[in-house]
Amino acid sequence: MSLKKWTLQHTYGAMIGILTPIAIFPLVLVFLAWMQDYYFEFLWAKFNSNNPYQIKILTISIIANLFWFYFFLNRKKYDHVRGIIIGSIAFAPYVLYVKFF
Repeated sequence: MSLKKWTLQHTYGAMIGILTPIAIFPLVLVFLAWMQDYYFEFLWAKFNSNNPYQIKILTISIIANLFWFYFFLNRKKYDHVRGIIIGSIAFAPYVLYVKFF
């Protein structure tokens, strides 16, 4: 896809793909705290200090993009779908950085 074919719908999809995991990861921590009977503050400190734990929570949060992916795919809004894929892939450099450094 060249930049000449980049549309506003691609941008909307990319923003949805980036903002959804950022909004979901605190909810994932709250859910895990509730399920494992921990305090949220304990899991938040673990998330901030433990790199492998960051990757796990972030990966679970990125899975939330599947909802948007199928939502727009069923409505045949393929530009939004491509943007969501790009937004999900945008987290790859951070995950690789945390994993190896």
